[in-house]
Amino acid sequence: MHASQGRSAGLGIALASAFAFGGSGVAAKPLIEAGLDPLHVVWLRVAGAALVMLPVAWRHQDLVRRKPALLAGFGLLAVAGVQAFYFASISRIPVGVALLVEYLAPALVLGWVRFVQRRPVTRAAALGVVLAVGGLACVVQVWSGLGFDLLGLLLALAAACCQVGYFVLSDHGGDGADSADPLGVIAYGLLGGALVLTVVARPWGMDWAVLGGTADLNGTATPAWLLLGWIVLIATVLAYVTGVVSVRRLSPQVAGVVACLEAVVATVLAWVLLGEHLAAPQIAGGVLVLVGAFIAQSSTPKAAPVEPVAASGEPAAEGAGLSGGRVSS
Repeated sequence: MHASQGRSAGLGIALASAFAFGGSGVAAKPLIEAGLDPLHVVWLRVAGAALVMLPVAWRHQDLVRRKPALLAGFGLLAVAGVQAFYFASISRIPVGVALLVEYLAPALVLGWVRFVQRRPVTRAAALGVVLAVGGLACVVQVWSGLGFDLLGLLLALAAACCQVGYFVLSDHGGDGADSADPLGVIAYGLLGGALVLTVVARPWGMDWAVLGGTADLNGTATPAWLLLGWIVLIATVLAYVTGVVSVRRLSPQVAGVVACLEAVVATVLAWVLLGEHLAAPQIAGGVLVLVGAFIAQSSTPKAAPVEPVAASGEPAAEGAGLSGGRVSS
């Protein structure tokens, strides 16, 4: 009974994380359209969340000595890279499209496993890659002569590539006796990402007056500070923390699959709140991307013929890597 209750609670927390992450683009796009540079919105998001998570970082000071490379890579790729490229992409293409492109990451991870780590993958996982790529072709409507915003598409793909880096870092940092506490990694990742983005975004040149005004949310004047508060507290801090807790309560595969709802949430919210209507082929393509991501993320690699200790730990490491990445979107 207790196990069932714990699993139900874990599913609820995972759903909360997906909904929290899914609302980030919808809240950020009006701020960008009100005059803020995408990089400035990213900086505000990451710097604000880093301040909130500062007490957590203080409790895990040992990570700076134990896992400096992990923290640096996490901050650069999973925080600064993913968020900057994603927010830059939504300034040029619809939120739902950008997030669906970003969901190629689980398929790209399998490419890393197959061609870089040289480990075999299942046929089901390969099918997931094919479906995801085919769905992406429908989302961007390649038959229309690439009339889609190519730069926006490339920025979204860059966000997906940064997520691959996070998956790999999670694989290295989440196992063994010297494993890193996920909350500590998130806290220092936000701090590191804020430092990197401070240099890149140069917030001292930001139009701070925008935050004191209103932003247009599909015809509704909304206080800019309210949208920013949502991005920092709900779509970043709450989303990250609930994501980590859900992974601990559920199996990595289940938590990762539930997180795929983030793309659905973002697309629906963008449709309702921003008026970003997608054509029928794009909706069908989005479904294919999600199905492909589902298969790719839930299919573990074939066991390699190695010694028993490595064989028993291998699937867990791969699952941890795949599930952890959705904590960063």
